[in-house]
Amino acid sequence: MVRMSALADALKNICNAEKRNKRQVLIRPCSKVIVKFLTVMMKHGYINEFEIVDDHRAGKIVVQLNGRLNKCGVISPRFDVGVKEMERWSNNLLPSRQFGFIVLTTSAGIMDHEEARRKHAGGKILGFFF
Repeated sequence: MVRMSALADALKNICNAEKRNKRQVLIRPCSKVIVKFLTVMMKHGYINEFEIVDDHRAGKIVVQLNGRLNKCGVISPRFDVGVKEMERWSNNLLPSRQFGFIVLTTSAGIMDHEEARRKHAGGKILGFFF
């Protein structure tokens, strides 16, 4: 079967391992977008740390889980989100106002919706986690 989205597979693997109360999960293949997404999750404390394993192919990532993650997912297609529209997207995707994050890819890099609002940067929506 052809892998359509490596990011969607990675987030689904993390979500399933979290539901089964696993302590760590192996993600393959590795990509820059997955690494940046995991960095945003780690910055907010939803995962502990992750290690990139280089097997001279596509690479692997070993993620240490801490049990805080309830749900994470990808938004496909990657819709354009302006600064004014971020509130509407966060209302639709997240369970409450002070809980969870939407991850955007902007011209200033991959970041969560609150940081993008502070930097006044819109972009394309990658996914969410809470």
